Amino acid sequence: MFGFSDLLSVIISAFIILPIVVFLRETGYLIVSKMLGVENPRLTIGSGPRIIKIGIFDIRKYYHLYSWFSYDAIRRESKFAYICIYAGPIAVNLFLALIINALLANDILEEYQTFWERFIFYAFYYVLFDLVPMKTLNGMPNNGMIIYEMFRYGKRTDHNKQPFIPTTTEVEKEYKEQMEQIKKKTKRGT
Repeated sequence: MFGFSDLLSVIISAFIILPIVVFLRETGYLIVSKMLGVENPRLTIGSGPRIIKIGIFDIRKYYHLYSWFSYDAIRRESKFAYICIYAGPIAVNLFLALIINALLANDILEEYQTFWERFIFYAFYYVLFDLVPMKTLNGMPNNGMIIYEMFRYGKRTDHNKQPFIPTTTEVEKEYKEQMEQIKKKTKRGT
């Protein structure tokens, strides 16, 4: 039977654990791309109007599941560099899940065991859906599909005109245009 404690668990999972896992996943792009020398990196969490921008972190108003990484240029473009960038989120979530699992197995995190078990679940969830090659609902390839196509064909083969990762400058320009449109619609409605 679904009770109050289950409702509390769902809320903690949806609004604490899942956002942390998503954030850590997105930092996988950041970690690898920094090693590869990207210019103007940005980690955007959420969508809609900006709440705050601190350095490379852009926090938006609406739910965290729509998050992305962007940059303007990479020092050396190569098949290997793109594979590494797209493997970054998979590696971070896998590494964290395995480390936390080892800590649980050795009774180091036993006090908050349920929390950490859920964390591991969501981390592996993202690993699975990032690793298995597939196209998402909007027709875009997931990380696994991009990596697979880079290995198999030596290039991106989804025939999509958009770049691998959007440039930060273009994302910022698009954001400003969207906010101006929202302001215009709000003024007309008043």
